[in-house]
Amino acid sequence: MKRLLFISLCALLMSCVGENNISREYECYFVFDTSLHPLPCQLTGILGNPGHFCKVESSMVQGVRHLKTTRNYDNATEDIMLRSEKESKTVCELGANNCIIVGVSSFNGLVAYDGQCANCLKELGGTNFPLTWQNNGTQLHCAKCGRTYDANNGTVASGTPGRQLLNYRAVFNGTILSVSN
Repeated sequence: MKRLLFISLCALLMSCVGENNISREYECYFVFDTSLHPLPCQLTGILGNPGHFCKVESSMVQGVRHLKTTRNYDNATEDIMLRSEKESKTVCELGANNCIIVGVSSFNGLVAYDGQCANCLKELGGTNFPLTWQNNGTQLHCAKCGRTYDANNGTVASGTPGRQLLNYRAVFNGTILSVSN
């Protein structure tokens, strides 16, 4: 537990650069230990692979936290159970509606976004505006407003101009993936 706290603190300190673009509108805190979930785990597999992203959603089933991941390039899903004592004690907050998108941009490195449409969140209120993969997983689409976002940079790629996706701080130290604001 002390190691996890230390790693999270280091990640926080290292990521102070670029703080202005980190969204604080919705709580986001997610820690994932890839050593407990080696390949072929989808979330572990995308790290270090430019253009690969996963949608991550969380639920509790009989007292055990489950992560549902959906890969961008093939829409394959996976249920990851977080069963270790360390994982069961870790808080998990995934943005506006319990969903974040984590991946490796083709040119910006590791990125994390909220899984809801930033423009609908602001314009319509509520928190249920999910994004779906399009164009072989290079874009995210909102069925409500019709906007499509570029997964590599979070900007509106088509539809009415507007806000880019809500951005969260993402850090990977080779073992621990941390997403937060």
